[in-house]
Amino acid sequence: MEYIPDYLKPFIIHKDYFPELIENSWFNNPVYWKGRLISPQNETKFKLYFCGELIDNSIVGKQTSPLAIYADSVHLGERITLFDERYNGYEALLIEDNREHPLSPEIQFVDKDAETEFEIIILGCSSTDFDDEYPAIEQVRLINGDWVNKEYIDKAPAWCSVDLRDGNQALIIPMSLDEKLEFFKELVRVGFKEIEVGFPAASETEYKFCRTLIEENLIPDDVTIQVLTQAREHIIKKTFEAIQGAKNVVVHLYNSTSYAQRTQVFKKSKEEILKIATDGAKLLNDMADQYGVNHQFEYSPESFTGTEVDYALEVCNAVIDIWKPTPERKVIINLPATVEMSLPHVYASQIEYMSKNLHDRENVVLSLHPHNDRGCGVADAELGILAGADRIEGTLFGNGERTGNVDIITLAMNMFTHGVDPKLDLSDIPHLTETYERLTRMHVYERSPYTGQLVFAAFSGSHQDAIAKGMRWIEEKDPNRWTVPYLPIDPTDVGRNYDADVIRINSQSGKGGVGYILETKYGLNLPPKMREAMGYAAKGVSDHLHKELHPDEIFDLFKKTFENVGQPYSINEVHFQQTSEGITTKVTSTFNGKTITTEAVGNGRLDAVSNALKKAYELKYSLEVYQEHALERSSSSKAIAYVGIKKPDGTMAWGAGVDPDIIRASIDALVTAINNR
Repeated sequence: MEYIPDYLKPFIIHKDYFPELIENSWFNNPVYWKGRLISPQNETKFKLYFCGELIDNSIVGKQTSPLAIYADSVHLGERITLFDERYNGYEALLIEDNREHPLSPEIQFVDKDAETEFEIIILGCSSTDFDDEYPAIEQVRLINGDWVNKEYIDKAPAWCSVDLRDGNQALIIPMSLDEKLEFFKELVRVGFKEIEVGFPAASETEYKFCRTLIEENLIPDDVTIQVLTQAREHIIKKTFEAIQGAKNVVVHLYNSTSYAQRTQVFKKSKEEILKIATDGAKLLNDMADQYGVNHQFEYSPESFTGTEVDYALEVCNAVIDIWKPTPERKVIINLPATVEMSLPHVYASQIEYMSKNLHDRENVVLSLHPHNDRGCGVADAELGILAGADRIEGTLFGNGERTGNVDIITLAMNMFTHGVDPKLDLSDIPHLTETYERLTRMHVYERSPYTGQLVFAAFSGSHQDAIAKGMRWIEEKDPNRWTVPYLPIDPTDVGRNYDADVIRINSQSGKGGVGYILETKYGLNLPPKMREAMGYAAKGVSDHLHKELHPDEIFDLFKKTFENVGQPYSINEVHFQQTSEGITTKVTSTFNGKTITTEAVGNGRLDAVSNALKKAYELKYSLEVYQEHALERSSSSKAIAYVGIKKPDGTMAWGAGVDPDIIRASIDALVTAINNR
């Protein structure tokens, strides 16, 4: 680490690193660098001025006059601040705001030889390891690590959607009143029992939305709305005006407690920040009594993950003591990962520490509000639940500030895959996605877990084959749990379908996927080797067109390539007769416009026709595969026949025939295979 203030970095040149100790120094710590001071106009000689008192060549500050040291370039008088205790000193570190204090009159420094101009060498060192003495984030040791040994979540937490507040405030174009009303109804349909409707004191639109929900009786009796308020008197009062008449409401109070916010934004001590929280808590008590609403209180130490955990506990317990929760009116303590700052297991350890040390824990609902800055919001929530959390605040599809809030859909579906009822209706993801994208003007990423357009899609041939075989196994065995390869859940459970969402055909696909689509959507059960041929045909077309093939395109390709192909060979008429030698046939066929009638004998009708064609045109092949099945179950149903012939070089040619008469279908399949040689 370089112990150099940012404001000095532009003025340091000839910087060298060395490990020597500064002897005869009170700090006696390693020097990490040394560098010569230079002005913006490249001057290297300076006059020194200080504010304070000079004692034995040391400059000290007065109690009311923080120390400052300046260097003025000799010729141009350019001033560089070397040090200002109001901003960079020990008092600033201790969060004492002395910036308004006047400085002592400037005194020019004169050394013992009466010199007033100096080259200045700055040494970078540290007398105190401030990271140890004043950590921004305190490391938390496991209390006992009970949560580490848990393998899964055994019940759903209480869910609170913050789409209409946290999600809405992150939109490029926030939702209109009508859009928010529609979104609220959709959240109710999904099954949310707690919905944060906004920050009523923030704007007229937010206030009006809250009043509309209440005055038009749009809130079901079993749904609780939640409103957010800062711990500021006028905002709290405005919030209670907005919720007057609500049947059930959570009033969510917050103030920031993190080390960074205290020092950089508010410039207040821990005691002052604590007082903000407790004053707000007391005012909520007073306002609830005044308005008589059926309330529940929630408190969040905003930026909990950047707050020393023992201090966060102190603030939360102080708030709990003021609110005095009961079994009938529990208090919600919400611990937001406002910004993700650590690995998920560290967050879980913090949650465990809080859970085991909160006052009146049995009357406290421990809630989490993870964001996704490190991409670990879901892991934060899941480990946090294992560590003691009872409630989760999040959004649909992970919408929210910066990288978003934790995605409640992913969390809920993760539980679903473990056999836990998430208590949310996610059976129609396509509808939910359409509603969300339309109202928020956001896009659900194609690879978003469970909800993206491609998350169930299999393009790889081996994956498609495994899925197809897994589906057949499920149909045959009817097991009590879902085990299909590559599909973590049954896509139909969330309103998706197999032919459009699962088996997708492109140049990477194989026989399994093509065969599955033809079978499940069109009733074609191709022989295994014919599936392979059809797979190659589909791959070739997809590769040539550089596009995905949809099911109807695959079906059309099958018919064009393998079904009732009548050129260059065709059969006009066939007659059969049973003889002592077997089946005798008379075949009238056409080749390149020339018609010929041929007689032949076979051990069956198809074999007899095949022998007749071989005889007529000196064809060389062997009949290897024959398969047939009905396409429909009615009396007028058509049948389909598949024929595979082996050519002299050992390769196969395939054909299919469709006709109400299975014999005719078989003959058409044979002719098609011959034409496909």
